[in-house]
Amino acid sequence: MTDFVLWIDTPGTAGDPRLGGKFGSLAEMTEAGFQVPLGFGITTDAYRHFLDGSGLAEHARRTRERAAGADLATVERLADEMAQAISEAALPADLETAIRTAYTDLSAKAGDDEVPVAVRSSGESEDLGGASFAGQYDTFLWVRGIQDVLTHVRRCWAGMFGSAVLTYRPTRTADLTDYGICVGIQQMVASRSAGVMFTLDPVTGDRSKVVIEGCWGLGEGVVSGAITPSRYVIDKVTFEEVSADVVDQEQMFALDPSTSVTGLMDVLPSRRAKPCLSAEEIRALVELAKRIEKHRGAPQDIEWAIAENGDIRVLQVRPETVWSNRATEQLVAAPATAISQVLARFAGVGVTRSSGAAGA
Repeated sequence: MTDFVLWIDTPGTAGDPRLGGKFGSLAEMTEAGFQVPLGFGITTDAYRHFLDGSGLAEHARRTRERAAGADLATVERLADEMAQAISEAALPADLETAIRTAYTDLSAKAGDDEVPVAVRSSGESEDLGGASFAGQYDTFLWVRGIQDVLTHVRRCWAGMFGSAVLTYRPTRTADLTDYGICVGIQQMVASRSAGVMFTLDPVTGDRSKVVIEGCWGLGEGVVSGAITPSRYVIDKVTFEEVSADVVDQEQMFALDPSTSVTGLMDVLPSRRAKPCLSAEEIRALVELAKRIEKHRGAPQDIEWAIAENGDIRVLQVRPETVWSNRATEQLVAAPATAISQVLARFAGVGVTRSSGAAGA
């Protein structure tokens, strides 16, 4: 059966691979009762129907083939050519009708004729064993009106052929040449505060802690690294604040009402030196993090947003990869010497998470 659109709050949608990794997780969270902004996915069926119906399927195959082993200049040229082709190709009438109808329905449910949405890439290839494309696909915030939605859906499809994706070479996945992408359309949260949290300490791997990084405005500032976030380390059991580094934040990511474009804006003077989270909100986030980790059975990397009225929304949930992968590698590795064990403890640790998704 072919479905061009799947709603994340439809019973039975959780786990449908046609929603891709990111939106599939949000459908799971919705089904489990967590507060997730309403939305629908333009499925991987829709993506493949577009390629076939527009005559671009063979062009896509050749682009991947030619990019394999090519120099960066060639890859970038191929990526630009594919993006141009996707932007100009005719959208199959049945697919366009399905997207228009779904956006109209979302607007009606939100009580807004043209509800502002986040347009979010959700690839089949995100968070694979041995490979993670997280951060290589696109998200666009505060998109309003069906024409802009259709334009940004194409931009997400084109992201499947971005130079970073075309040159990505995982070491433990044999074939990544035929994965599809879902494009999630999700009602925006007008975030007062937003950010990420981890159900372990991403620096030390300590699972007795929850680490929260937050900022005023949209979470894009935290995820992109453009804004230094306030950082809180909280004990999971006692909810005691182990440490807090509160940043004086002068700028934030937000919608500029004069241009209808998301970008850096000044934080209200009355908020600059204040924490972006109250003690009550920190506790609520820790409780939420613990519930999500219990539901999923493993450490998680969570993006969240708090609206002006204090409502907390879950924007993205994905497994924490650095320490989880390290534990697996240690299980299969040869016995380490004492000195190598010491050195391993001080090895650099990174955190992989999706780019640009927070604040939806």
